[in-house]
Amino acid sequence: MPADLIAPAADIFDVPAIRADLFSALKPGASESEVRKATVAHLSSAADRGRKVIQAAFEQEPFGSRRTTRSYTWLTDGIVTLAFEVATQVIHPKYNPTEGERLSVVAVGGYGRGEMAPFSDVDLLFLTPYKITAWAESVIESMLYIMWDLKLKVGHASRTVRDCVRLGGEDYTIRTAMLEARHLTGNIDLYEELEETLWTQLFEGTARDFVAAKLEERDLRHDKQGQRYMVEPNVKEGKGGLRDLQSLFWIIKYVHHTEDVGQLVGKGVFLPEEYETFVQAERFLWAVRIHLHMISKRAVEQLSFDTQPDIAARMGYNDRSGRRAVEWFMQDYFRHATAVGDLTRILLTSLEADHTKGPPLLKRIFSRTPDTASGYTVTHGRLAIQDDERFLNQKLNLLRIFEEALRTELLIHPDAMRLVKANLHLIDKDMRQDPAAQELFLDLLLNHGNPERALRRMSELGVLAAFLPEFAPIVAMMQFNMYHHYTVDEHTIQCIWHLSEIENNQLEEDLPVASTIMAEGVNRRILYIALLLHDIGKGRDEDHAILGARIARTVCPRLGLTKEESETVEWLVRYHLLMSDMAQKRDIADPRTVRDFAKAVKTRERLDLLAVLTVCDIRGVGPGVWNNWKAALLRGLYRQTRRALEGGMEDLNRENRGAEAKKALRDALSEWSAAEVARETTRHYEPYWQGLHVTGHVIIAKLLRELSNDEIGMDIHLDEDRDATRVAFALQDHPGIFSRLTGALALVGANVVDARTFTTRDGYAVAMFWIQDGEGTPYDNTRIPRLRQMILKTLKGEIVAREAIKPKDKLKKREKAFKVPTHITFDNDGSEIFTIIEVDTRDRAGLLYDVTRTLAHQNIYIASAVIATYGEQVVDTFYVKDMFGLKLHSQAKRDLIEKKLRLALAEGSQRAYETG
Repeated sequence: MPADLIAPAADIFDVPAIRADLFSALKPGASESEVRKATVAHLSSAADRGRKVIQAAFEQEPFGSRRTTRSYTWLTDGIVTLAFEVATQVIHPKYNPTEGERLSVVAVGGYGRGEMAPFSDVDLLFLTPYKITAWAESVIESMLYIMWDLKLKVGHASRTVRDCVRLGGEDYTIRTAMLEARHLTGNIDLYEELEETLWTQLFEGTARDFVAAKLEERDLRHDKQGQRYMVEPNVKEGKGGLRDLQSLFWIIKYVHHTEDVGQLVGKGVFLPEEYETFVQAERFLWAVRIHLHMISKRAVEQLSFDTQPDIAARMGYNDRSGRRAVEWFMQDYFRHATAVGDLTRILLTSLEADHTKGPPLLKRIFSRTPDTASGYTVTHGRLAIQDDERFLNQKLNLLRIFEEALRTELLIHPDAMRLVKANLHLIDKDMRQDPAAQELFLDLLLNHGNPERALRRMSELGVLAAFLPEFAPIVAMMQFNMYHHYTVDEHTIQCIWHLSEIENNQLEEDLPVASTIMAEGVNRRILYIALLLHDIGKGRDEDHAILGARIARTVCPRLGLTKEESETVEWLVRYHLLMSDMAQKRDIADPRTVRDFAKAVKTRERLDLLAVLTVCDIRGVGPGVWNNWKAALLRGLYRQTRRALEGGMEDLNRENRGAEAKKALRDALSEWSAAEVARETTRHYEPYWQGLHVTGHVIIAKLLRELSNDEIGMDIHLDEDRDATRVAFALQDHPGIFSRLTGALALVGANVVDARTFTTRDGYAVAMFWIQDGEGTPYDNTRIPRLRQMILKTLKGEIVAREAIKPKDKLKKREKAFKVPTHITFDNDGSEIFTIIEVDTRDRAGLLYDVTRTLAHQNIYIASAVIATYGEQVVDTFYVKDMFGLKLHSQAKRDLIEKKLRLALAEGSQRAYETG
């Protein structure tokens, strides 16, 4: 029995003892179904015991992954072997099989390699010498029934040796599976014939084609799975995951005829420390996969948010230094994934050197080799170093090589990368303070049009953290929330890529304001450095913007920025969330919002810089985060603030805006009678005129004109500029109207992103809501009739929103891992006539209804609501008055409202958690 398992082999699956018990339980003359039933009962019991032994031992040694994969293989081998013995000795005995009735059972794929997670597939090859006989077919069928009844997921094929060679020549997946063939039971001679034939007739002389096929498979897999730094990676198929490691194994075995990666150290392919990196990455990734299977109780490969905290705890991670255990765990995960990429490059370089792998595609397309600077050459289409010793004699070369790669548009040769990585100690304090080094670094950022390519490679090799030590803590740092799609360092690099795209005129249609700002000219040094540093303070106990500003104060002079530039970068880092917060969490139709923002920004230069930085920051969060809604809010805030800074704050005067709005409405309603227009322009209070665009004023005017007593006027249309559906209401006023409207919208699954409600002097309530569906997109025209019908039923009282909403108000499984504290604030200074209540809490379907219903019960009138969602977190902002039309000046009243809100939120959150 093997000795290298996570627990003693006999404790896991004692083959002789289980065989004896099994065969003694099989009654002579029993039918095949009776034999199978008894076999399944014995093997199922033995397998369950074995799995419990493995799991208990692994939980005591949560990184003992290699011995655990071998343990599951040992257990599976025992099951397959005994199933074969029962099938051939009891169900279909054949005491004198002919030459043609030989049968060999072979493990292939990951099972053949001896690497099994708790719920891995069992891939089997049933090998016969010629066309399969009736006896062999019966044996295979009986074995499969036994294994299926044991709930094993079996992949199987019945082939001859000739079939294997033919099919392996046509399909690289089949060829790869057979590369890892391992004899289990049955005829050994047949298996040995297969092995010899495969190597002599299929594998030999085809290494180059095989490597090309595996690399193409890898590229397609990476395209499907996304980038290495996606925060819910696929541990098996994702970039830097186990499949990438297995691809290395396949290539090594195919090319070097060995399964021992350690032998490549002796051949000079890997350095000893690189081999150790390989071992540690394999150990870590397999441990994660095994824990993932155990937690999920099935073959799950996606490291989803709901599994990450549990795996972190099982692997011994703890909360420390202001960061959660799960964030430390995921940072290690991404570092190992990066290491797998490094190892792949190193192996492929050695294959290029002996011509097993062809040169890069671009090299084959463009045969002309670019001219390189002194000290560099082009090897296999990549930028290489001519003389290692001369290169290292000048420390600056550790930066210069990245600039040369950008200039020549060449990828850096893996040997050059190894040299750089092995000599990071040369990037010391003296070099960091060298003006020439500062100039080189700024040149990388500013002068080649695509700085993110250099920055990403510098980050992966450790150069960026060595030159900028303050950057080191955020490398591979994951933020455990549903909003950020990338690690912090990757998010930073994505932001810089978006900035370079704006500069290169690639986004003029999508981002007209930011593109115009860049075209008119800003200080690019300030903008690029501010983006590089904007999140550098993350992962500590302190507010990351405040800490980041302090770090910027130190870093900027070291990068060669002037005192004035450094101060501006520091301000941008400190307030990099200000414009986003003002646009998404405040009512930009309120003049006070714009006035306060303008006072904070002070100058047109800072407004321009902050606007571009904000756009890049939001776009760099991840796919789908930027949308027309956010674009419209930011454009509106930018244009109003710019007008205030250039024309004076009086441009924001309430009366001025009201007069302009009424004039615009009169122009739009030119076909109406003078009396009708006068009635419409005098029935509304002042906030109405600043709260909506003239488009909204026209819609409301038409609804009110056609409204009769007790009717509900409604207009539902797409608002393309905002990526939302606009729903306008007009009805007789009564208390709690805002809450009833939000309840109706929640029942149809609509997410409210913005809302305005107003009362008229003649007793009506009018409102404008902007809504999106559960996917964050507008409702298409086919769904609008049902939307209208459901809203009307709710508003007429035919459906009781409070009861009907309960089944819909639930959390998905992957969302339950997140804990979002509730913060409630009251602001009497942010608006001239309203109190602003900000509720920052966990998002869920019925949240807005719960909050507005609670406020209605406290006789609070809601004028407008602004909703900003950040993954699982939402910030709902309400502009409110009390029943007398005044701000909430009483502290006692504010305390009571907060108490009621917290109670409603706690009850709703508990219900959503239990319902989900």
